[in-house]
Amino acid sequence: MLATFQKELLLSSLMFVFLVCSILGKIMLGVLYQNMIKETENMRATKNKRLKQCKLKFVNCYRLNHGVANVPVFVDKYLNQMKIGPVSVNTFYHLCGQTMLLSVLCAGIAVCRSITKSAGLFAVLPYYIVSFLGLYLHFAVSAVMDIRGRRRVLKINLVDFLENHMSMQLAEAELTEEAEEAQDIRTIQKTEGRVKPKTTAVAREEEPEPQEAFSSMNEKELEELLKEFLTL
Repeated sequence: MLATFQKELLLSSLMFVFLVCSILGKIMLGVLYQNMIKETENMRATKNKRLKQCKLKFVNCYRLNHGVANVPVFVDKYLNQMKIGPVSVNTFYHLCGQTMLLSVLCAGIAVCRSITKSAGLFAVLPYYIVSFLGLYLHFAVSAVMDIRGRRRVLKINLVDFLENHMSMQLAEAELTEEAEEAQDIRTIQKTEGRVKPKTTAVAREEEPEPQEAFSSMNEKELEELLKEFLTL
């Protein structure tokens, strides 16, 4: 069997590399979702960076829009934007399936090249065996990891926390802030109401009364008229 693979070393190497990458990729995604599901059981004290980022985005969105109208849609968008390095999780999931197909393709090309070299059945049989075993392992790992099922569970847990716990906390925080602002406005109005009467009273005391000013002017005019009359 090794001699058969050595005849088409490049294609055989690519076949095994793509096969291993597809299986390891599925295992990695399954472990990623499983760890996040465990962390969602205690979201308030979670240390997972992705879940902390989700909470922070939800808080910012809630404060900017004064609420989140559709929490499931928000969670779907966040899960679709998750990345493993530079590649999104959805793209990584599809790449796992594509690498498995590339492994089968490399095996098929190797079989065709062996047939053109007039190789016998036993010379090409190892490629068929590896291809069938690879497909079996790929689908077996996919079933065990159940990536789509774990993604649904993760979404349910996130929606439950954000909708039933986080939203209530943010709403209570907004109510307390509004109450504090209203209390501050009332205190300012009370202090202004106490200061204004004092200032108006002082102003009234400083201003001369119109009747007193008028009477003083009349007295001066009468004195001048009497003086003129006496001189005549």
